[in-house]
Amino acid sequence: MQAVDTTGGRAMYWGTGRRKAAIARVRLVPGSGQLIVNGRPGDNYFGYNANYLSVAKAPLETLGLESEYDILVKAIGGGLTGQSDAIRLGVARALCQLDPENRSPLKSEGYLTRDPRAKERKKYGLHKARKAPQYSKR
Repeated sequence: MQAVDTTGGRAMYWGTGRRKAAIARVRLVPGSGQLIVNGRPGDNYFGYNANYLSVAKAPLETLGLESEYDILVKAIGGGLTGQSDAIRLGVARALCQLDPENRSPLKSEGYLTRDPRAKERKKYGLHKARKAPQYSKR
């Protein structure tokens, strides 16, 4: 499925990624390889940690398309790690929409698998999810 932007007539591909409490709505647009997160350049948004950028762009690098598409992201919730992993999943899903042939290399790298780990809920009688009050026999 291909969505067409009515303003410029450019082809856009959508993907949604989630990780922990983070949600990323990703658009792939033909361009020069920029990453824009919430209206800010990716290196500005993620700060000095280049690892977040490389994680977010990993699916494009796997297919050799890193300089052909711009990544436009609306990310909410979670922290930078969760958001970068959510962006990675959204980019991978958008690339599958772009061309179904992209699915097998992305699947083999594990980019299409949503990480199910999330914060465990707090239980009553405990300080946190598993941390119990200190026990003393006397």
